[in-house]
Amino acid sequence: MHPFSYTRASDTRQALDAGRDGGRYIAGGTTLVDLMRETVERPRTLVDISALPLREVTVTRRGGLRIGALVRMAEAAAHPRVRALYPVISQALELSASAQLRNMATIGGNIMQRTRCTYFRDVTAACNKREPGSGCAALHGVNRTHAILGTSDDCVATHPSDVAVAFAALEATVQLLSPAGERTVPFADFLLKPGSTPNREQGLRPGELITAVEIPAHPRPLRSGYLKVRDRQSYEFALTSAAVALHIRGGVIREAKVAAGGVGTVPWKLPAVERQLIGERPSNALWTKAAEHAADGARPLQHNRFKVELLKRTVERQLRVVGGTK
Repeated sequence: MHPFSYTRASDTRQALDAGRDGGRYIAGGTTLVDLMRETVERPRTLVDISALPLREVTVTRRGGLRIGALVRMAEAAAHPRVRALYPVISQALELSASAQLRNMATIGGNIMQRTRCTYFRDVTAACNKREPGSGCAALHGVNRTHAILGTSDDCVATHPSDVAVAFAALEATVQLLSPAGERTVPFADFLLKPGSTPNREQGLRPGELITAVEIPAHPRPLRSGYLKVRDRQSYEFALTSAAVALHIRGGVIREAKVAAGGVGTVPWKLPAVERQLIGERPSNALWTKAAEHAADGARPLQHNRFKVELLKRTVERQLRVVGGTK
């Protein structure tokens, strides 16, 4: 590990001042500290923001949900408002990492976590995300767990977060604070596809601080859930996953929100699947028809072609569960 300085911010102004000077924000530290140990990340200054007042979960005036950036994953998953309004969020969180990590890691840190690509974490391997212009070893290496959606010739790494898939499905926004003031970014614009600049992963400006993730109000009743397919049942990242939220009234699907994880360079919204559902009556035939569009635009690699069919099956299964026809 390389030398670094550490400061603990007592309020947001102090944090922003340190961040503006190049400091890296840290709270639970469950990702950044690991990367520092492996010398993948070498920040010169760490700004501890764990004392900031960003720990509340509140219902917004319009009936949505606001989750503070420093709410622990375990706290968010267990919160009665989260469980009642958006079970998909609780389920995604509970299927993430280990209990110990969920007790430490924060919501803001979770959506900022970097890929688990083994080439990214191996400093001897070529990785454009870690060292721009060095190449992508995964393209012709062992790429079974890599992305099939949103890839480029420079990067095929997946985004590892489970709860980010739920946020993408629910069309959440990220609340940001900087010395210039507050701004709100749609979740779809917050996490960036790699393109030719895979080292730029979030739509953050220098020194900006995540203060909350906000989920807009959705029509009620709303059924939602999260399904994760992985090589083993505990402490493993997704091969594929599906977050589904359906508003069904009068026996007809009035609104559908679907996103996939484990298959994209970012959590992948599935608008083609959603379009197949809206205005239709729930049925097993409908789920099968809609799920056929889950992998539209996929670019599988040598070792992960199986993900195309696995993604379709995962989406179909979760549509059946949430739609009540399993």
